Amino acid sequence: MSEVVVGADADAVVAAAAQRFREVVTAAQSERGSASVVLTGGSNGIALLAALREDSGDIDWSHVDIFWGDDRFVPADDPERNEGQAIAALLDRVPVRPERVFSIEPSDGRFGDDIEAAAADYASRLVSYGDGEIPRFDLHLLGMGGEGHINSLFPHTPALAEQVRPVVAVTDSPKPPPRRITLTAPVVDRARQVWFLVAGGEKAEAVAAGVTGGDPQQWPCAAVHGTEATVWFVDRAAATDLP
Repeated sequence: MSEVVVGADADAVVAAAAQRFREVVTAAQSERGSASVVLTGGSNGIALLAALREDSGDIDWSHVDIFWGDDRFVPADDPERNEGQAIAALLDRVPVRPERVFSIEPSDGRFGDDIEAAAADYASRLVSYGDGEIPRFDLHLLGMGGEGHINSLFPHTPALAEQVRPVVAVTDSPKPPPRRITLTAPVVDRARQVWFLVAGGEKAEAVAAGVTGGDPQQWPCAAVHGTEATVWFVDRAAATDLP
């Protein structure tokens, strides 16, 4: 069952998520020595990172492994890159070890413009990190679009339907830019905790579908759940259609 945390506005959503983030990551480090976190882009995802920059609590950033749920296949310095936004908001301000940051290659990276090679590389590094299996991340953060898309998994698309490959290339995203690399739903489902960070009344219908179990092909947000916890951090406007 999903837990719903309602804040007055987007700032309250971010504040609540930041407090819980500090608790979950430090608990994982106490239990297993390190923590693995999948970051997300979007206004709320980046605001969360900025909040953690201001107050990391007891997090030992040198023992946090950083991943991305998706990224835009554009040059590394493109402002659309989730990684670049995360670096500016947090990662260049805390002592994260470079070898513990698992980037998705950009379009001017090691594989040039070959998006399939870049996707295969990310998949290979995930499996290597998981000792031959898809990792079970401690926390997977998700933003969400008004139509319910998560990562770069959009309604009624092959990427959303993918059940075998952990990473796929998207070349026709309905939201620009069209080319992206994304984790697939089965990977998200392996995370111990899956969190949604959502604000805005235009997302209320998707929030209700995700929380109450809508059709996952119509509402991608309904397709994924944490193995230990699924938490929706939403503002009052986004919660208006909840029962």
